[in-house]
Amino acid sequence: MKRVRTLLAGALLVGLGALAGCTVAEPEEEAPAPDPAPGERWQPRPGTGWQWQLTGRLDTSVKVPVYDVDGFNTTKEQVARLRKDGRKTICYVSTGAWEDFRPDADAFPKQLLGAGNGWKGERWLDIRRLDSLEPLMGKRFDMCRDKGFDAVEPDNMDGYLNTSGFPLTAADQLKYNRLIAKLAHDRGLSVGLKNDLEQIPELVGDFDFAVNEQCAQYQECERLTPFVKAGKAVFHVEYELPTSRFCAATGALKLSSMRKKYELGPWREACPRP
Repeated sequence: MKRVRTLLAGALLVGLGALAGCTVAEPEEEAPAPDPAPGERWQPRPGTGWQWQLTGRLDTSVKVPVYDVDGFNTTKEQVARLRKDGRKTICYVSTGAWEDFRPDADAFPKQLLGAGNGWKGERWLDIRRLDSLEPLMGKRFDMCRDKGFDAVEPDNMDGYLNTSGFPLTAADQLKYNRLIAKLAHDRGLSVGLKNDLEQIPELVGDFDFAVNEQCAQYQECERLTPFVKAGKAVFHVEYELPTSRFCAATGALKLSSMRKKYELGPWREACPRP
């Protein structure tokens, strides 16, 4: 996994307990995300503003339609508060790597655990073992649904491109990623494809939006255009580039772009809205 997700996996243990914080002020309120028609899933559109916060005290004051927050550490009450304020909510969970700091860590059989993925307490999962992983991920998505989330952001969706400790293939990854999408959809949740740019042509029809890290830095943003052409949002962040280096280009591509710090706390610097 070449993208940076959090500064330290252990930082996710920091509770999102208080509904206060400090971010860069937004110039104006964005319109709330529209509710889906009865029986349909929420479908974020290209250019939809968002906030991505996985660590620190949850700041609910950012004036954007979408919040992407940690599924385990965010409470049902916090999700309800965001929904009351007109925000759609995305439930961050790792689906491709085991994390020793999660409350369900002991439920994962040891034979599923592979090499470390570069983050403390995390190891790649053997995504070929669908019989074992399907119920485990189903329970995580049940948690997201029961807390009132609208969507899921499954992380570590490209183990086949990394030294996982298993002989994973592109076909293995496609099969697993499609299972993840189905598990979300079966629960009425939208689901995003995290990174995995190489498989976008095969997976754009299975996912409702994309989440990408650092496509501008790696000069890859145009590879996300299939989502935009399909009317689906691309939620994008950069960490190392100033906004002056990417906002014009990603805005032209209709990506929902902002700059974040590596720890993914409340701070954000959003690209100007067109």
